[in-house]
Amino acid sequence: MRVTLQTKSATRQRILQAARRLFADNGFDSTTTRDIAIAAQIATGTLFNYFPTKEDVLASLAAEAIAQVDAPTDAAASLAEALFALIATGLRKLKPFRKHLPVLLETALSPLAKAPDEAAASLRTAHLEAVAKLLAAHAHAPLSPTTLQLFWTLYTGVLAFWASDNSPKQEDTLALLDDSLDMFVAWLRAQGRPQRRN
Repeated sequence: MRVTLQTKSATRQRILQAARRLFADNGFDSTTTRDIAIAAQIATGTLFNYFPTKEDVLASLAAEAIAQVDAPTDAAASLAEALFALIATGLRKLKPFRKHLPVLLETALSPLAKAPDEAAASLRTAHLEAVAKLLAAHAHAPLSPTTLQLFWTLYTGVLAFWASDNSPKQEDTLALLDDSLDMFVAWLRAQGRPQRRN
């Protein structure tokens, strides 16, 4: 029997819906791939045709959440304010996965990962594309690979801090984000100026 693209897409969505529910109810560590397969009504081996690991399932869920975040369109906002709004909105979308972020930061989003998997690459790409739109809206040149890496490091640092932030409404994360973005934007401006020679 030939499996159509529509059937594959529907199966993938059932897996993600089952995983979302199980991770929320039982936690990431307590949920097995077998549990996910049973809840999705597929054979355990079939799950691995869609996701090589349980971490890949989590990365796909996070990537879907981030993909729903659009760059803010308030033209009056400064670049730092627009970046803050983008990231803060992303954090709200990622809130159901907040307690599981350390798993992603140690696996899929780690700079030490051998190769980024599709879900991690999708998560990174979706976020960096939204950042690029903001930069273009603020008449900023495209970021160099080094600048992109610096921004991604800032972003994953904020995610790591947020994952364990116990302050009311994660206010400490928002303060860290605000300060970090001010420094990043100041650094961007400095990169655009000619260097003084002594």
